[in-house]
Amino acid sequence: MMRPANDLAEVYLCVQPVDFRKGMMSLAALVEKELGLNPFETRLFVFTNRHRNRVRILYWERNGFCLWQKRLEKERFHWLRTGEDQSVASIGGQQLNWLLDGYDIARMKPHKELKYSIIS
Repeated sequence: MMRPANDLAEVYLCVQPVDFRKGMMSLAALVEKELGLNPFETRLFVFTNRHRNRVRILYWERNGFCLWQKRLEKERFHWLRTGEDQSVASIGGQQLNWLLDGYDIARMKPHKELKYSIIS
């Protein structure tokens, strides 16, 4: 099974849906021109389609681009929503894997912090 490493420092998530007729070079051009990022960095660039039932991950590996895709049969991905002026969000490798597994990473909340002053 091919999955991104959980310890990836930074993954760039394209917030707006993308036309999935685009291939590797069109997605790389989108990263450069619309997101203002360098597609040749050792980072993952993640895209979804309008129906949010597909995800594509673009990355540069030494001497060429790689494109990974996942298609859901019935469900939808819980995509991050940001302000209208923001076209890209930064997440970590673990968050990307949670997203691929179907978690809504924007609503994940840790346990409440407990504070005590004495042990009884």
